[in-house]
Amino acid sequence: MLKVIIVDDEPLALDVMEAHISKVPELEIVARCQNAIEANDALSKYQVDLMFLDIQMPQITGIELLKSLQNPPEVIFTTAYSEFALEGFELNALDYLLKPISLDRFLKAVNKAKDKLKSKSSEVSVADDEPFVFVKADKKLVKVNFDDILYIEGLKDYVIIRQDSSRVITLQTMKSLEQKLPASVFKRIHRSYIVNVNKINAVVGNMIEITEKGQSKHLPIGKNYREELLDLINQNRL
Repeated sequence: MLKVIIVDDEPLALDVMEAHISKVPELEIVARCQNAIEANDALSKYQVDLMFLDIQMPQITGIELLKSLQNPPEVIFTTAYSEFALEGFELNALDYLLKPISLDRFLKAVNKAKDKLKSKSSEVSVADDEPFVFVKADKKLVKVNFDDILYIEGLKDYVIIRQDSSRVITLQTMKSLEQKLPASVFKRIHRSYIVNVNKINAVVGNMIEITEKGQSKHLPIGKNYREELLDLINQNRL
């Protein structure tokens, strides 16, 4: 299932896109956004695979939003103005849909997105064979073994990788690091936390419990992440 957000300042345009998306079983809308600020907030909350992004919006345009993102999802621009097409493709947009958007043209764009994301998924699977990741910290590249990671904490523009006996602080976003981690082992449980599921001792209400430096440590589960976390835990339950 591909997670999708729609960004458009026109409610009718949002309705049209939602109707089109509802006809594709592999797509799931996680957010409808009427401006770039709402979209930026949604991108920080959800793991988004594909964004349908309007260009002409008040205050911050779709192009300005895309330029501001360090690790954007795949993007399909939607607009009534063809003159932005070149700039859109220069930003590596997958496609450029002119309004009014027909269903057949929409499906062509979606198929292109599915092919691209399938290719990226294959690349990640190869990377998952490596049991470690290198991150930049203290002016050097530091090797971090996945098995040593307890959890990862986001703090503004920094990420703190917590290990039982040490920590590594690196200048990058949570999302960029999350993309380098094997999804079968690491799970986002909150906008500020990613946890190694093998280190979870228990789930207590809206908290997970792990052991850090010989003591119990509790981390919050965000409401937008709880269902996926419990699904993963249930899959591994005896």
